[in-house]
Amino acid sequence: MPDRTPVQLGEYESAPLEPGQLTPRDVDRLHALQARGCLTLTRERTGWRLKADATVGILVLDRIRLVIEPKFAIPGEQLMSWLAYALGTPVPTTARRWATGPAGYADLVAAALLEQCEQLLREGLRRDYVRRQRLEPVLRGRLDVAAQATRRYGQLDQLHVRTFDREADIWDNRVLGSALKAALSLTASSDLARDLHGIVGAFPDAPTPAAALRALDRTHYTRLNGRYHAAHTWARLLLRGGGVTDLLTDHGTTADGLLLAMPALWEAVVRRLATEAGALHGGRAVPSSGAAGITVRGDLGNPSAFRPDLLLSLPGCDTAQRTLLPVDAKYKRYDRHSVSAADIHQLLTYSAGYTLADAPRAVIVHPQPGGHAHRVLQVGSPRGRLGTIHVLGVDTHAPPEHATAWIGSALR
Repeated sequence: MPDRTPVQLGEYESAPLEPGQLTPRDVDRLHALQARGCLTLTRERTGWRLKADATVGILVLDRIRLVIEPKFAIPGEQLMSWLAYALGTPVPTTARRWATGPAGYADLVAAALLEQCEQLLREGLRRDYVRRQRLEPVLRGRLDVAAQATRRYGQLDQLHVRTFDREADIWDNRVLGSALKAALSLTASSDLARDLHGIVGAFPDAPTPAAALRALDRTHYTRLNGRYHAAHTWARLLLRGGGVTDLLTDHGTTADGLLLAMPALWEAVVRRLATEAGALHGGRAVPSSGAAGITVRGDLGNPSAFRPDLLLSLPGCDTAQRTLLPVDAKYKRYDRHSVSAADIHQLLTYSAGYTLADAPRAVIVHPQPGGHAHRVLQVGSPRGRLGTIHVLGVDTHAPPEHATAWIGSALR
């Protein structure tokens, strides 16, 4: 890998770049990322200015190696714990401080994949029956009569046979081989690169990363391959460059990198936190789309919809009838600023559409480093109360599991 100039900044921070640090191909890549809301690249009189948005990770360009560290909500030493929690995978031993090297987050994810792959090798890779067409000196499996007659013209020194043997060259293992190769292109740690080199040969790989991703999207987990779930989760993260299904909305970039959209991560965290907190009190998550959605019809174009990040069905206080509670994740500094008018309008719409008319309420969950916080907004009018909005600040300095009980008490 050629030497690249390291450029480090935090989310929402900016850094100047000299004109020669970006090639035309780099500019095209960065503009593509800008269109997806990952960062902002502007031309200045003395060069370029690169500003990170709510995105963290690593981006390997032709002449620079850009590392965007988490600054706002989730500290670096906790990022892997919260990411593993959002993905529903075991917390890897790589959940350590961010600033462990020039690659930061990329090295941590690569090490998490390595840890899972080493465990699979110790347990033995899964094997399954694979159909092959071979040319063998002796008869194995079933003779391919048509191939023998048309290709060997009756000669019997080599036999065209069809075999059906148990092999490790299956998609469960191929996607891991492709992900290990992708990890090698990102890591900056010589020790980690050596360990990855030592294990990559034990896994078959897919023809292309795109083929590996398609296989991951088709994978269903059973008792036979359930132990592959955690390894596949980290593999998907590496192969998509950060675009995890059900976690992020983008689908990777043309540049080598591993980018993570923090708002999407926070939404995944809140969905799991609120679902587990609601379950402590007999609640459950219910769909908020389709017939249960809030729709707008009659405007230009297709009908639009209002959809909270999570809709909880909770047991009623005095009756057997269950009540609905909309919960929305906001990756904003609501520990320092008041809730915006747009968010208040949005939550009032949710409460009017889903909750009881005599007790309209909704919940905002935002990150708050350093301690939990709970405040209640009362929205009124000359005709009476319009709704109640609970604003919950979750302590992101603590492990995510600690927030479940606290949110449960606030929802109660």
